[in-house]
Amino acid sequence: MTVTKRYVLRLFISLKYITTNVVDRNNGRIVATASTVEHAIKSALECGRSCNAKAAAVVGEVLAMRLKVEGLDQGQGRGIHADVNKEIEKKGFKSQTKVWAIVNALKNNGVKLILDDDHGSSSNIF
Repeated sequence: MTVTKRYVLRLFISLKYITTNVVDRNNGRIVATASTVEHAIKSALECGRSCNAKAAAVVGEVLAMRLKVEGLDQGQGRGIHADVNKEIEKKGFKSQTKVWAIVNALKNNGVKLILDDDHGSSSNIF
């Protein structure tokens, strides 16, 4: 059985760290990840006690590069699904700029994103 939304963007945002994953829902495997926990990203940022939208944008750019290396920047033709409203609800309103910074960084680096609304229908394709 194949899932129609095969590749899904997942975000994990805390006060100190930002982690993004693209998950292949057919087998539950993480196909690409980027995080401010990684030494290479952490040393390039000036986060201090909290990570801001600039750090989120850097994480989005690194994830986009890793998706391109894996050949998944187009989500095998179907795109990578992201439910921005759901992610903002889970993370809280204060993380809204971080969520949008990640999404915009992915779009600006050529990743085909499909933004889903709350009802599961695909509304915007970038």
